[in-house]
Amino acid sequence: MGLQPKNVLITGANRGLGLELVKQFLRLPSPPKTLLATCRSPENAKDLNDIAAKHSNVKVMKLDVAQHTSFENFPKLVESFIEGEGLNLLINNADVTKPADIGECTTRLSGYLVKEGLNLLINNAGIANKKQYLGNLEKQSLIEQFDVNIFGPILLSQALLPYIKQAAISSTDTSLNCNRAAIVNMSSILASIAENQNGGLYPYRTSKAALNMLTKNMNLDLKSEGILCFCIHPGWVQTDMGGPNAAVTKDKSIAGILDVMSKMNGETSDIFVDYNGKSLPW
Repeated sequence: MGLQPKNVLITGANRGLGLELVKQFLRLPSPPKTLLATCRSPENAKDLNDIAAKHSNVKVMKLDVAQHTSFENFPKLVESFIEGEGLNLLINNADVTKPADIGECTTRLSGYLVKEGLNLLINNAGIANKKQYLGNLEKQSLIEQFDVNIFGPILLSQALLPYIKQAAISSTDTSLNCNRAAIVNMSSILASIAENQNGGLYPYRTSKAALNMLTKNMNLDLKSEGILCFCIHPGWVQTDMGGPNAAVTKDKSIAGILDVMSKMNGETSDIFVDYNGKSLPW
């Protein structure tokens, strides 16, 4: 069975990996019934809005995962529209920005999902500020990167967990997979302690390593609930963050990620993999 979650939510969907995720989900043989593409400033997301204009199943909404204080209202608003089937797929791909109105997003979300909910949560948010080395580190920059790379994913996952569980329960599929209910955290090879041969990149490495521990915990805690959890390294990708000299194109990275997602299951022991499915050391 290929990758075919009913409802998908992607944060940071206006550019880079997030926008490429939108494009490639739409190319699947069985694309999502509803693809909720969120970003900080929808009014400026021309490419994303152009896609939405051509695909009625794509809904563009305003959302910022850095606005943690609003997460407490998120489940209350979501509950009014899922009506028994839960949340299946949420892809957190946002970068840090000034806070947006999460309440507005969830209000609109309730009108789109109706009963099915979301199947897959992909925490793909991440930033790497310029101040990464001993000698130029600043507390505020460190806090900002941990805020987006670890606090956002864990708090958003927590806020949406009741509805991801709901999706797992309501699914006719009893196995662990990304079509039923899953949380996928976008990590990095730079989070690997075993692979660190160069040092530096203090806030990025450590915040992503913390995300890996979060994923390991969720894998242990949620497997019995029918929810699959793993983390994935997208490669060094040609995005605004990776730069034009990066080794992997966005198309190749996301194609690989979707293929990996289609194959991950409850029997998979490796929960830290790259976009080719290769197991990575912690």
